[in-house]
Amino acid sequence: MLDPIYVRDNIEAAQLGLGHRGLDAKAELQQLATFETQRRRLIPTIEGLKREQNTSGDQVARAKRNGEEVQHLYEASKQRNQKIKQLEVELEAAERQRTLILETLPNLPHASVPVGKSAADNVVVRTWGEPTALTFEPKAHWDLGPQLGIIDFERATKISGSRFAILMGAGAQLERALINFMLTLHTMEHGYTEVLPPFLVSSASLYGTGQLPKFGPDLFKIAGEWDLYLIPTAEVPVTNLYRGEILDGRLLPLKYTAYTPCFRSEAGSYGADVRGLIRQHQFDKVELVKFAAPETSYDELESLTANAERVLQLLGLPYRTMLLCTGDMGFSSSRTYDIEVWLPSQKAYREISSCSNCEGFQARRANIKFRPGGTGKAEHVHTLNGSGLAVGRTLIAILENYQQADGSVLIPEALRPFMGGRERIDAVK
Repeated sequence: MLDPIYVRDNIEAAQLGLGHRGLDAKAELQQLATFETQRRRLIPTIEGLKREQNTSGDQVARAKRNGEEVQHLYEASKQRNQKIKQLEVELEAAERQRTLILETLPNLPHASVPVGKSAADNVVVRTWGEPTALTFEPKAHWDLGPQLGIIDFERATKISGSRFAILMGAGAQLERALINFMLTLHTMEHGYTEVLPPFLVSSASLYGTGQLPKFGPDLFKIAGEWDLYLIPTAEVPVTNLYRGEILDGRLLPLKYTAYTPCFRSEAGSYGADVRGLIRQHQFDKVELVKFAAPETSYDELESLTANAERVLQLLGLPYRTMLLCTGDMGFSSSRTYDIEVWLPSQKAYREISSCSNCEGFQARRANIKFRPGGTGKAEHVHTLNGSGLAVGRTLIAILENYQQADGSVLIPEALRPFMGGRERIDAVK
């Protein structure tokens, strides 16, 4: 969530930043500033009255020793106690209203983020490789997969409904190989620590990373009395590793990578994306998460993005990296790069990774702090996350970019050791 003190002291800058995200939040910000001012007034008043209350017993004892009347002291103590309770009720109400507003407001964009309304205003930062030029009409992965006998959409629909898929034989092997390839790269070459987290998380964890309460409809909640949800991304459990903790600043940055399945309701209509593997209710992803000091977090965003790009480079998949505009960023992000891989069947680049610096937005919600130098006053850490990569979309990109005229698909050379030396997937005879 936003820093309420910053908002109170910089209400016009906050209003401008949210306006660039397409949100007219003037009234909410003014209310937030009012509640924050009220809170800052009430807290020292209550603390002062409590100190007086703590010393009132000594006053009564001295008065009794001196033979003085004490009834007025008892009455003053009673009135103070009533005043404390009254002010605590006011404080609780102010903090509750302040939190309700903060929960609905997205992060402020970094000053370097281009102002825009939609994806059309995103900026190309760099491209790598030339779009694959095939000498034949390329097939879409939803045709290639079934023809190769490695993707079965019909039986998945029979088992679970629409927007699920079954990977068979070489398809399942390819998915597993990609996961192992990505994790090996990120741990052995990029210095991340691998984590295998729970795939079910509490509402507190989802609140900490910003999915709740705003995006509850996009989540799968476990039925019954359980306070558990299927994770929409490994970002949630990994970021919450340190919820409610104070880190030693000398250990930053902390870098983690995790493979998990991801579960999203994907509420709404996505046109052609409901076909094939692009937008599924269940998909695999390798996630990258960092905890960094504020002064280095944007350098860490650049390296995290480069780590994700390296996967595509080693696989020989053409891509471009986009800097998202203010109107296209996620709720928790201050600055985001989208990496988009080339898909020949669509003759277009499609998102395969989103890499974001959330600054202190998630850390304030999850109460994750660090002490610079290991000592001194604790402050909120900066959290970063990105896909390294979305596994299913990487599989799609391999099928489409490495398809051959005879219907077979070549395996990228870097992936072959993870496929038992296999060089190609042949069409089913």
